[in-house]
Amino acid sequence: MTNDQRSRSPAPSAAVPRLAVRAVIFDLDGVVVSTDEYHYQGWQRLADEEGIPFDRQINHRLRGVSRMESLEIILQRSPRRYTADQKAALAARKNGYYRTLLETLTPTDILPGAMAILGGLKSRGIKVAIGSSSRNTAMILDRIGLAGYFDAVVDGNDISRSKPDPEVFLLAAKRLGVPASECLVVEDAATGIAAAVSGGMKCLAVGAAAGDSRATRSVADLTRISDSEILAI
Repeated sequence: MTNDQRSRSPAPSAAVPRLAVRAVIFDLDGVVVSTDEYHYQGWQRLADEEGIPFDRQINHRLRGVSRMESLEIILQRSPRRYTADQKAALAARKNGYYRTLLETLTPTDILPGAMAILGGLKSRGIKVAIGSSSRNTAMILDRIGLAGYFDAVVDGNDISRSKPDPEVFLLAAKRLGVPASECLVVEDAATGIAAAVSGGMKCLAVGAAAGDSRATRSVADLTRISDSEILAI
């Protein structure tokens, strides 16, 4: 090859940097919308009816925990023993109270910063999903106007093992078609952070979980971080 030919040869193309995060999986309760108070009121009503001591300190232990596991925690203080069928009936009764309260949800209940982050990520072509242990996810998303908004939704109806098992997040990653190592989870509960870490995913801790040493990064809420910062985690 002559010097002239070399001068006309195209320069090697520079490698395009690949984003560390290609998908973001959001927990629902406490991250996108807060239904903690509704859960508390539902469990409090059930506990009062059954004569079981219950308060906000016990309620805090239920964060990120499935319905049946939450019931087991509450029943630890009951002098009565319940059969499996009776426990199922108790859980269904509480869920009825909870769903009635959910009827009051509107898009104004979406937590500050959530829509700005979601919109920013989607505008960048980043896939977004919900990974929640709640079996009422579809109803909640519908009430707050986000039904059909996410690229994938995985909830308590899709899994057999709740957080801290990573099943919910791994299934969300599979439905998104993105490797777990390229997913970031946004969580507000210790069990959710444990699930993300166990699943080999990065994790942004918010709200009550902010400061958890297992998280990749923590912020008080989603108003304290931008979509570009999330992608750089």
